[in-house]
Amino acid sequence: MKIFRRLIYKEVLSAVTFVSLGFLALFFFFDLLDEMRSVGRAPGYTLGYALMAVAFEIPNHLYELLPITVLIGTIFVMARLAQSSEFTIMRTSGLGPWRALGTMVLLGLGFVLFTGFLGDYVAPAAQRLALQAQAKYLGSSKSTGSTGAWLKERSADGHMLAVNIRAIDANGRLGPVRIFAFDAAGRMHQQLHASDGQVHAEAGVWELNAVQYSQFSYDSAGEMAQVKREQLPSFSFYTSITGDMALAAAHKPDHMPMLELWRFAQHLKANDQSAQKYEMAFWRKVFYPLSCLVMVVLALPFAYLHFRSGGIAGYVFGGVMAGISFFLLNNVFGYAGSLQNWSPLWSAAAPGLTYSVLSLAAFGWLVLRR
Repeated sequence: MKIFRRLIYKEVLSAVTFVSLGFLALFFFFDLLDEMRSVGRAPGYTLGYALMAVAFEIPNHLYELLPITVLIGTIFVMARLAQSSEFTIMRTSGLGPWRALGTMVLLGLGFVLFTGFLGDYVAPAAQRLALQAQAKYLGSSKSTGSTGAWLKERSADGHMLAVNIRAIDANGRLGPVRIFAFDAAGRMHQQLHASDGQVHAEAGVWELNAVQYSQFSYDSAGEMAQVKREQLPSFSFYTSITGDMALAAAHKPDHMPMLELWRFAQHLKANDQSAQKYEMAFWRKVFYPLSCLVMVVLALPFAYLHFRSGGIAGYVFGGVMAGISFFLLNNVFGYAGSLQNWSPLWSAAAPGLTYSVLSLAAFGWLVLRR
């Protein structure tokens, strides 16, 4: 059995690697065309740095493509083994359906671990390096949209802080920042507008520059009595909002590590903010690597089909369509879950569970019954 297992693993890994390289080359070409618009915009940003920026996107593309490349590569190998009667020889030599399923499950678990490591460590680190290069050579920060990113923080005495960040880069450099402080009665008593700043994550302090500071006082009836305004060259803002949290508010949730997503979601919930988008992204990060296992099991029944000469291409095309339908279903459940306020856990798990049932049903009908 070790010989059969080694042969299957070698063939599948070779096919998946070949398909992944083909897709990555295509994405690299399109990303480079898009990045060429920035070449020459700044004196230091040359073609070499554009190639480097595009290369930093490769881990994220590989993470997104792995389930479909695993499906295509595994279907191709299983179909080719069936066409050449090699899999028939394996079956007559003792490779029963359950042993074959166990072999594919072990292979799928290897892909699961690799995909999880890639999406949780390699891709976020490469994304940060890309942002640092962009900030260094193009002088741009991570834009957070027209209204900026909003964060809230509640103190132990019941006071509330609302922080608005217009831009931030991977080094913690901030663009325009606005901070609004409210007392326990919900009245604004402090307001700060800063042109830029720097987040010191370890010290828990933001160093803000060119600050317009306003302080509001109220009389016994709760009416505004006095407004004190002053211009400060710098201001130290002490907060539990770390640089990672601020960057998380600017980032797409899909580009964040799982632990960072979980912490940020808990921070939002503790401060009465909606965390559904980040909880959804967290559970999708948990279940997405498992889709590689589903795809490997889904490809196994192709080894039990009978092929005519040249019939593999049609089945590989069917595998591509199955992979695309999985991605479509995954995105549909994500958007529908956000709109309908479904449970993030079940919204993220539903596509994988659906395809798991389909793959096991195909295995049971085609392999066990026939």
